[in-house]
Amino acid sequence: MADDFVKAVEDGLKLSKRIYFGKDRSVAPPRMEAMEKSSSHSYLPSAPMAYAVISDPAMVDNPDIPSYQPHVHGRCDPPALIPLQMNGVALEADCYLDTALVTVTGSWRVHCVMGSRHCDVRVAVPMGEQGSVLGVEVDTPSKTYCTQQIAMGEKNDGEKVAKAENGAFIKPHIFTFTVPLVDGGSNLSIKVSWSQRLLHTKGQFSLSIPFSFPQYVTPAGKKISKKEKIQLNVDSGPGTGLLCETTSHPLKEQRRQVGKLSFLYESEVLQWSSSDFTFTYTVSSNHIFGGVLLQSPSIVDSDQRDMFCFYLFPGNQQSQKVCMAFRKEVIFVVDVSGSMREKPLDDTKSALFAALSKLDPEDSFNIIAFNGDTYRYSSRMELATEQAIEKVTQWINMNFVAGDGTNILLPLNQVLFLSQIA
Repeated sequence: MADDFVKAVEDGLKLSKRIYFGKDRSVAPPRMEAMEKSSSHSYLPSAPMAYAVISDPAMVDNPDIPSYQPHVHGRCDPPALIPLQMNGVALEADCYLDTALVTVTGSWRVHCVMGSRHCDVRVAVPMGEQGSVLGVEVDTPSKTYCTQQIAMGEKNDGEKVAKAENGAFIKPHIFTFTVPLVDGGSNLSIKVSWSQRLLHTKGQFSLSIPFSFPQYVTPAGKKISKKEKIQLNVDSGPGTGLLCETTSHPLKEQRRQVGKLSFLYESEVLQWSSSDFTFTYTVSSNHIFGGVLLQSPSIVDSDQRDMFCFYLFPGNQQSQKVCMAFRKEVIFVVDVSGSMREKPLDDTKSALFAALSKLDPEDSFNIIAFNGDTYRYSSRMELATEQAIEKVTQWINMNFVAGDGTNILLPLNQVLFLSQIA
């Protein structure tokens, strides 16, 4: 599929020779000789790109200055892809722990199709390490498109939902999708969001985002405004120190707090960025630390499930054991309903005894068993001393008896109460 894509772009660049930009040298297009000398691999997108899908070569022309060229017979099968000229681009990256949430917003013009014709536009999005698309928004003069989460098997209005084949990966890190029927000469705005992993080595994190644009997406004409913007936010969590190591673009520090940094780069440029955006930074902490992040969905989110993330940083004291750095607080919630009779309940008890034996004397615990009723070992968290483990073992053997009913809400409420008073 990648080879087919490269061949389609090669054909598109050859077709773009038909576009007439006028006699003024200030609006001369990029030299085609430079394009033809490029290796074929360079035609794979190295930054978010948009392409006009051309089946009929006769429609290829400058929508502002018709060239009145001889009619071209035949069709492009498969269709050629002409890279569209880009008018503006903004990159925003939010780094949390080992994950980066990336959003690229760009504006492209269908500069290669007659004003009286229209074509599909194919968008290609290369992503960084283990990239995963989160959402897409497209604005054209006539229509607006956006992605929406759809449950498996859910029926939807066929006119409002795009076909699945409109989106595909031409390589594991390059996602493409198609915007239908965009008029020649019109502008379209595209916003793409994805998540990717940060590389981590010995306390140093590295972010790399494809952001290298080929010369032929630069608009013809020196007087056309070309604005490039990069916003970077880094949040490594509380109790850490952040040190910026290297950056590929001239970022300016905006804000600095404990464990947080914000940078901005914004400029009028003659040529778009020709290198990927890279940023490395070091997270330092003398002690092992971690935590849990909780996130509830917004009201407009179709997926109303809550999310959580557990993170753990090793700190600089590499020889220190985790069990010595953290005092654990554990509440075991155990189902002792009728479905747990005999072997399932015996296996659960064995697993619980094994877990209790791994606790240190400084750790604390409690146990809540439930069926139709609830059975709580203690009204508070208990230290996991040798005497306490012996006592709770006897309590388990006496109270873990399978009974009727399954009411999990009450024990979960008790868990919340115990965690608040612990």
